[in-house]
Amino acid sequence: MRRLGNTRRTRRRTRRTSRTIAAGAACTAALAVLTAVPAQAAHGPRHRTPHWELKDSGSPDVRFRGLAAVSRNTAWVAGTRGTVLRTTDGGASWRNVSPPGAAELQFRDIEAFDARRAVVLAIGEGEASRVYRTDDGGETWTESFRNTDARAFYDCLTFFDRRHGLAMSDPVDGKFRILSTGDGGRTWKVLPSEGMPAAQDGEAGFAAGGQCLVSSGPKDVWLATGGAARARVLHSADRGLTWTASDTPIPAGDPARGVFALAFRDRTHGLAVGGDYRADQTSPQPAARTADGGRGWQPAAEPPPAYRSGVAWLPYSRTAALAVGPTGTDLTTDGGRTWRTVDTGSYDTVDCAPDLGCWASGEQGRVARLES
Repeated sequence: MRRLGNTRRTRRRTRRTSRTIAAGAACTAALAVLTAVPAQAAHGPRHRTPHWELKDSGSPDVRFRGLAAVSRNTAWVAGTRGTVLRTTDGGASWRNVSPPGAAELQFRDIEAFDARRAVVLAIGEGEASRVYRTDDGGETWTESFRNTDARAFYDCLTFFDRRHGLAMSDPVDGKFRILSTGDGGRTWKVLPSEGMPAAQDGEAGFAAGGQCLVSSGPKDVWLATGGAARARVLHSADRGLTWTASDTPIPAGDPARGVFALAFRDRTHGLAVGGDYRADQTSPQPAARTADGGRGWQPAAEPPPAYRSGVAWLPYSRTAALAVGPTGTDLTTDGGRTWRTVDTGSYDTVDCAPDLGCWASGEQGRVARLES
């Protein structure tokens, strides 16, 4: 029996390894297309370049700042009017799975574990900040947290795995407040503030695209800030108990400026994007990168041309990532040193699944999947 069990385990490992290799090969091929510069052959058609293909969400009056990419087929979006949608057929159809009684809420972040399990965050002062969880694809929701402190305003959430996660609030009593869960978002508790550095005057997070709090691996998490004299990134290596703060070159000094989104492909390599969200203001340096876990940040040599509110690494790539904002999408193929605009559509956030199912969402019900 032991020999049979070992054989079964070996076969399972072999199948998992084969699937991983196949997925990696597919993603590598897709990435090669994505990073290619379009060229006109002398006697042939122009090569098709990757592009966002809009999917009809059926919600033109909703702005989707919350996005969770599960795969090329499955994605969740969350936004204004308490709206949550889910697709399981690549965006061909969307099911409205909004929590009942949530029409007055503003959903800004959603984290999905699969097609059935997801956690969504509503932002706002006092009781407007809430967390809901579903285990049945949105058929039913449980409100697992409601903020009762009028001074708190929750902006973003993130999960290390299916059980452990954090949510962050703008400073209360001079420090960012961190909420923690160890059961997949079913219950939450406020973490002690002793390990959190003091906030700057006017410093806060931006609930612009669900990426002001991001994690990588089992314990590392980063928090993006703005609105103060310096735009900073805070890092914790122990799931939010203690933090260190580092300055970034992204301009701040105004309530509308700072770091809006972060993405880490591992515990050392990260990207930060932001700028000034006002359409009539320029953002001369809206992107930066780090190779030491956020201790030091370097500005992009060729940054995106304007404010960006979302960023995501492409799976299976050490150098390629996408950044999005109201004026377009930019691609880097050198780890954030240089960026070039590849699309001019308006999006607030972007997320990629392991099978290279990259999605973007934003205003006027816009949801799109990356196609090549």
